[in-house]
Amino acid sequence: MASNYEYEEGPAASYERESGGESEYDPNIVADSVKSFVVHMYRHIREKNVYEIHQMCETSFQSISERLFKETPWPSVEAIAPYVDNDHVFCLLYREMWFRHLYARLSPTLKQRIDSYDNYCSLFQVVLHGVVNMQLPNQWLWDMVDEFVYQFQSFCQFRAKLKNKTEQEIALLRQHDKAWNVYGVLNFLQALVEKSCIIQILEHDKHGLEQFTATDGYDYSGGSNVLKVLGYFSMVGLLRVHCLLGDYHTALKWLQPIDITQQGVYTSVIGCHIATIYHYGFANLMLRRYLDSVREFNKILLYIFKTKQYHQKSPQYEQLLKKNEQMYALLALCLSLCPQPKLVDDSVSSQLRDKYGEKMMRMLRYDDEAFGIYDELFSYACPKFITPSPPCFEEPLVNYNQDAYRLQLKMFLYEVKQQQLLSGVRTFLKVYSSISLAKLANCMEVDEPTLRTILLTYKHKTHSVDSDGRIISNADIDFYINNDMIYVVESKPAKRYGDFFLRQIAKLEGVINDMDRVKLE
Repeated sequence: MASNYEYEEGPAASYERESGGESEYDPNIVADSVKSFVVHMYRHIREKNVYEIHQMCETSFQSISERLFKETPWPSVEAIAPYVDNDHVFCLLYREMWFRHLYARLSPTLKQRIDSYDNYCSLFQVVLHGVVNMQLPNQWLWDMVDEFVYQFQSFCQFRAKLKNKTEQEIALLRQHDKAWNVYGVLNFLQALVEKSCIIQILEHDKHGLEQFTATDGYDYSGGSNVLKVLGYFSMVGLLRVHCLLGDYHTALKWLQPIDITQQGVYTSVIGCHIATIYHYGFANLMLRRYLDSVREFNKILLYIFKTKQYHQKSPQYEQLLKKNEQMYALLALCLSLCPQPKLVDDSVSSQLRDKYGEKMMRMLRYDDEAFGIYDELFSYACPKFITPSPPCFEEPLVNYNQDAYRLQLKMFLYEVKQQQLLSGVRTFLKVYSSISLAKLANCMEVDEPTLRTILLTYKHKTHSVDSDGRIISNADIDFYINNDMIYVVESKPAKRYGDFFLRQIAKLEGVINDMDRVKLE
């Protein structure tokens, strides 16, 4: 069990003893606790003991990092290799964790960023072209894909800040121009998807011919889950990469094989679940598919609201809270551009009012102040967009790390500006069930041809094309024109009683529990 790895002596004391009391980091010193960790991890991987591997990754690794390596890297792979029979695959896995710890707690150098990319290349090459007979926890496999994309994003941002680069860093960038190349990153993720045949597996799974979802991707027949699950998570990785590039159609296309309306392997890892819905919702927001965004943001925010207390000890807890706040901001943007409050659960709606109620009221005015709030919320909640192309070193060195973000912000605010021009139409359509074109034109102080243009624009802006190519409406109010008369059709979604009864049942159970605790004298 995981408790067996709580070692006899304090790790810090052990480390100081083995390093001769020196506080400086020596990559060749392996403390007893680290030696025990790698030996046990190596044994559990060979035995395919997924539970123990997961406990060691999530508990022991974090605990040792906190006590021994809070401000330093772990020992080098060369130092621990003798304790694991110099096993090549284990050393690649250890280096993956080594670099992940480095990125989380320290600032990697350019050379370390390049070395990390080389390690991922070697690791993925083994998975793609070697014989991998391992069972690894879904959490670790997700962390691999998630960290791979994060380090790609981080490298692009780092490389784009050219002003303060030293001559040695410029020379290193020139020499390793293929490191974290966007085509290389995309090729690895796509290769994992294709080689794993995960799209076909999920298709068979829908028809009951596979048990991939039922087993959470694990192979209980003695085989390996590594390639299949990496291929699965790589689809989420491709969704994220294409969102960072601003290619939202392609991003959503990669997610199509996964049915996000149902429970799946992606929901078995909380980090993957949140990353999937966050990027799915953001991509739909940018494509004006507001209803899809609202529905999924509502579901995930309700899920986090009910379960976040169970993840407080998780290393990803702070990231969970940050994404939770960002998705509330995105939900506020969606509901301001496409008012659909009936789609939002009461609990989520209450939280949203507390966080952004006042700002949402100001956003509905569509004045300069509202425009500034749209800018503020988008800037806070959007992904960290990247410019993937390498710089031209022959030209003057300037920072271009904000260029992609500014372009996406400009596109979004341009859409908001267009919505501002239509703000009056919805106000009048809410009041009338039918109104003549002449009367509405008079109310809006425009001529009839201009009004027809505004109404057509309103129709266009409240409709979008879904992933199947169908035109769908995002509006809670629709209309049609017949003989110069406008007839308003207000959508009335079916009432949902289930949530109400579930809330009342939960309250009643709480009351009964309180009564049971009362001791009558």
